[in-house]
Amino acid sequence: MLTRKQHQLLQFIDDRLRETGVSPSFEEMKDALDLRSKSGVHRLISALEERSFIRRLPNRARALEVVRRPEGLNAIATAAPSNVQPIRASGPAPRSLPQPANDVIELPLHGRIAAGLPIEALEGQSSLMVPAALLGPGEHYALEVAGDSMVEEGILDGDYALIRRTEIARDGEIVVALIDGMEATLKTFRREGSMVRLDPANRNYQPQRYRPDQVSVQGRLAGLLRRY
Repeated sequence: MLTRKQHQLLQFIDDRLRETGVSPSFEEMKDALDLRSKSGVHRLISALEERSFIRRLPNRARALEVVRRPEGLNAIATAAPSNVQPIRASGPAPRSLPQPANDVIELPLHGRIAAGLPIEALEGQSSLMVPAALLGPGEHYALEVAGDSMVEEGILDGDYALIRRTEIARDGEIVVALIDGMEATLKTFRREGSMVRLDPANRNYQPQRYRPDQVSVQGRLAGLLRRY
């Protein structure tokens, strides 16, 4: 028998898979269940996995499949595999129907962005073919991730971050932040009093704090791609 929180999490994962075909992030699961930390999500995921209600899909970060459900849970859904694997989409699910998996968009690929210490944002001439189903409305570009400070959000070194252009960020969103007009980094954006705090997702890294005039938001994370 599942606890109330375990049942709620299983329902949330199943609903998100049916709506978008993409597993929710640990941050989204934490917020949906009103938990204080992601460690609570890890414990619930492990409990559901031990009871064979879910399983982790191999070679895909944070990808989950509902394999068994208790009475009252909605229909089972899983994300469809492809040669280039979509890892995660950020933000609310689109209202429109998903576009065909073979419909692709060519995005400009602007060098490598640090997921550790900030590095210079490189403007490149390359491009990246991206499944259109991963992208919502707006203008997008891609950046190759360098570093490991966002690994607890499933963002790994060598991943391609798909970025929606915007200059506005809300607390808790993962953004491309340009520091002092020179260096760019991929971090979770938060306001802390009169300062801007850029949070890593790796316990080995410390948050970075800047004056608001030092930070310029260049875009918000819309999704990730990983090549094998």
